[in-house]
Amino acid sequence: MAKTKFTPLHDRILVRRLEEVESVRGGIIIPDSAKEKPQQGEVIAVGKGKSNDEGKVFPLDVKAGDTILFGKYSGTEIKLDGDEFLIMREEEVLGIVKK
Repeated sequence: MAKTKFTPLHDRILVRRLEEVESVRGGIIIPDSAKEKPQQGEVIAVGKGKSNDEGKVFPLDVKAGDTILFGKYSGTEIKLDGDEFLIMREEEVLGIVKK
């Protein structure tokens, strides 16, 4: 099965959510449906950049491979080849996580 190649347009980025490590405290197990979705993700692909009225393109600060932090309701959820991703604008990114 061939993987779909996807390139976001302009200042949009393609993000895969990073799963949080599950920790059980006091023997209480929280079902998956009650858990909040993680707000960290890995940038998979980025667009060319944002352009101004004169047509000059400004490259994005994030790049493929970066781990980012984003808001709870940021982006649009999509499925590509059965995998779930988010498409969001760079302005929705709160910051880049360095390890």
